[in-house]
Amino acid sequence: MTLRDAKAPALETTDIGGHRHRLRDRLIRGGPEALADYEVLEVLLFAAMPRGDTKALAKMLIAQFGSLGDVLSAPPEALVTVKGVGQAAVAAIAVVREASRRLAAEQIADKPLLSSFDALLEYCRLHLSHSRVEEFHLLFLDTKNRLIRHERQGVGTVDQAPVYVREVLRRALDLGSTNVIMLHNHPSGDPAPSRADIAITQQVIEAGQPLGVKVHDHLIIGRSGHVPLKSKGYI
Repeated sequence: MTLRDAKAPALETTDIGGHRHRLRDRLIRGGPEALADYEVLEVLLFAAMPRGDTKALAKMLIAQFGSLGDVLSAPPEALVTVKGVGQAAVAAIAVVREASRRLAAEQIADKPLLSSFDALLEYCRLHLSHSRVEEFHLLFLDTKNRLIRHERQGVGTVDQAPVYVREVLRRALDLGSTNVIMLHNHPSGDPAPSRADIAITQQVIEAGQPLGVKVHDHLIIGRSGHVPLKSKGYI
């Protein structure tokens, strides 16, 4: 082995270390907005990968899943299919996702949700905007419109999720909830309500009236935005 060959690995490590230092410095000086999406992911991966090229892996992940948000929302079984992603990286991504959700939950805790719509919307988007299959969720509220419980009621395919009117109302009564907010996503990205969305909303409203359970809204979440059915006159 020549002297040049012996020094090559050390030089590569130094270069990576210098890159990480510069990226951290830019983050601290300029704030997160100073970083591109793949650079944000790079910094996240630093702790999970003390050595190695996180830049290449971050770019590969975003290319594979489509966006930073899609990477952070990807399930572990999908993440590990990407070469270079180990359990440490999966755990780092999962903890950021969970921290974001818990922070959003704190913003709506013990608050009347109808008067905290922006915080409610952010909470819903974090849970659903990047899901690759359609999911139906319910937010059960008390008489002061504070959140009692958030439950996922059904998971379906890319364009539909099961909704059972009887189960919606049974859970509301079990929890002592007099008000509910229906919530589901459109993986296609377009939040425009379908005829089926409008129809099931009306069915829950009508079935809940004699039981004293009111549907405050039905929020549809897509990557391109959101649609509250109440604002469209369907509730």
